[in-house]
Amino acid sequence: MLLYVITYDIPSDRRRKKIADLLEGYGQRVQYSVFECVLDERKFEELRERLRHRYEEGEDSIRFYPLSRHTLGRVEVWGEPPVT
Repeated sequence: MLLYVITYDIPSDRRRKKIADLLEGYGQRVQYSVFECVLDERKFEELRERLRHRYEEGEDSIRFYPLSRHTLGRVEVWGEPPVT
């Protein structure tokens, strides 16, 4: 299991909502366009495949940042948790 930080920039309101709704089923929203998801390899591949069907190449941007246990222990969080 790894923690993935997943960020996106989606110009279409409709597509952005669909992607956010999908990500909410896999992790926790920590900013408006940032999710943290703890996933094993199978779930990560499943999520990528499902996102691929909603993603519009040339318009959208989605980034996946895997965090190792070593890196995870160095994460700092400032401020209040987001309101969902």
